[in-house]
Amino acid sequence: MKLAFLGGSFNPVHNAHIMLAVQAANQYAYDTVLLIPAWQPPHKKLAEGASAQDRLAMLNAALEETGDKRLHADDCELLRGGVSYTIDTLHFLKKRFAGQLEGKIGIILGSDLIDGFAKWKQADLLSREADLLLALRPAAKITEAQSFLQPHKILHNELYTISSERIRRLIAQNGEWKELVPQSVYRYISERNLYGFK
Repeated sequence: MKLAFLGGSFNPVHNAHIMLAVQAANQYAYDTVLLIPAWQPPHKKLAEGASAQDRLAMLNAALEETGDKRLHADDCELLRGGVSYTIDTLHFLKKRFAGQLEGKIGIILGSDLIDGFAKWKQADLLSREADLLLALRPAAKITEAQSFLQPHKILHNELYTISSERIRRLIAQNGEWKELVPQSVYRYISERNLYGFK
């Protein structure tokens, strides 16, 4: 089994998250891509507006809506608690799927994270034990991604300007955001009045 994962707050999950996971699976023939919500991201404060259970429920609903059997939500970081370090998740997944994995596990990263990657917990070990898949973000140029010193592969993904932060702001300001998330996520947020929905 070829396995990759995409970590993040998913607060909320949006269309760009889903497309990124699909494009990684398509380009590098992953059998399974796990989307893993963090309990507490290491380098930023988790925004309020939805509980961990809400974030996981929205992720499950969004992935079910796609119908893509390669994509799955995984709650390992939520169950582990504490700061969600990528190296810990990598080691957990290697143990869980021991004997089933074909090659290294892939880790999908936005190219906007390049500058801070050296500060990640055990960054050098992470780059040796996993395949780093750099997804291009609008804020980063492809030349910057190609200059990343750690071994990596480039994801030739579509560029989206969507962000969870922008969606939360639009919700709170009663702006237009329905088209930025899967329909199931829109329903979940509106029915539960998350993120200041009115």
